[in-house]
Amino acid sequence: MKITFYKVRLKKRFPLAISRGVRSDSENLFIRYEKEGITGWGEAAPGKSEGAESIIKVKQSIEKFILTGINNSSIQELYDRSRELKIPPCAYVGLDTALWDWQAKKEGLPLYQLLGFPRPKTHTSVTIGINPPEVVKERIPILLEGTTVKSLKIKLGSADGIETDKLMFEQVVKSTKNYNVKIRVDANGGWNLGGAKYMMQWLADRGVDYVEQPLKEGEESILEELYENRPVPIYVDETCRFSENISSFAHCVDGVNMKLMKCGGITEALKIIETARKYKLKTMIGCMSESSVSIAAAAALSGGLDHIDLDSHYNLAPDPSLGAPMVDGVTLPPDIPGHGGELKKEFYA
Repeated sequence: MKITFYKVRLKKRFPLAISRGVRSDSENLFIRYEKEGITGWGEAAPGKSEGAESIIKVKQSIEKFILTGINNSSIQELYDRSRELKIPPCAYVGLDTALWDWQAKKEGLPLYQLLGFPRPKTHTSVTIGINPPEVVKERIPILLEGTTVKSLKIKLGSADGIETDKLMFEQVVKSTKNYNVKIRVDANGGWNLGGAKYMMQWLADRGVDYVEQPLKEGEESILEELYENRPVPIYVDETCRFSENISSFAHCVDGVNMKLMKCGGITEALKIIETARKYKLKTMIGCMSESSVSIAAAAALSGGLDHIDLDSHYNLAPDPSLGAPMVDGVTLPPDIPGHGGELKKEFYA
């Protein structure tokens, strides 16, 4: 067994502004896991909320875990141990996805088949961050013209308040009138209860599909009031990190958005899907600042989900990886053994 780490800086075409701040680039850690002549690839994106805000902390955490011995344990056993040792999920995900990639390649199957999911068919949303109307007017044709994008996710929850959100969204409506796209909204916890009630009705009147994370993580106790008489479905993102979180809010949301960087990889994502179905909730998968390696791994799950938000690699200049192209609006993993993602040789050779 051989494990190799590669640090790669991901540069965005357009900085992404959400309610909590702006990100223009990131440094991710790629993991190459080699055993029995087979190579598995994984990717880890640092995240403060996920317990490792720097690539140094990510690498140290994975190295610490590897020293506990990983040769004679199952993928599930290793994941369970990572939780017991409090390894940050945004670090452990790199090893977890590399192991699943390796296992699928050993079995000679695309990962989605190994996991028991159909080939993805659901369109992915492409995200527009918080921006002034004039930027939105310029950005939307760039994102839509000559592409197969079918859905847009609009980030709201501006620190400047609801009127700023409304001005931005009104420009989105104007700029998309000649395109056949669905529109969804993610507030990233940027509203208070009163603002969320008002904005959800205002957005429902304008045909929005759903609203994601209207309230801050930690404000789950008031979700019940927002859920009652809601005009559009409510999905939670930051609020849902692990499968065991779901029981506490399942009665007052319509669905959950999982992210590999939040939960620690495919192993826990499978459990989140199972738990959400138990509570009859809808499911979504999203992403953070990730390349095609991590996106391909997430796409292997997406054939069994209701909504898809796997688009971060489309906003890279360049994407240092291969593996998750858009085909007719769908983020599609290659139909080859493994998850199909790998770091391009020029970034590590």
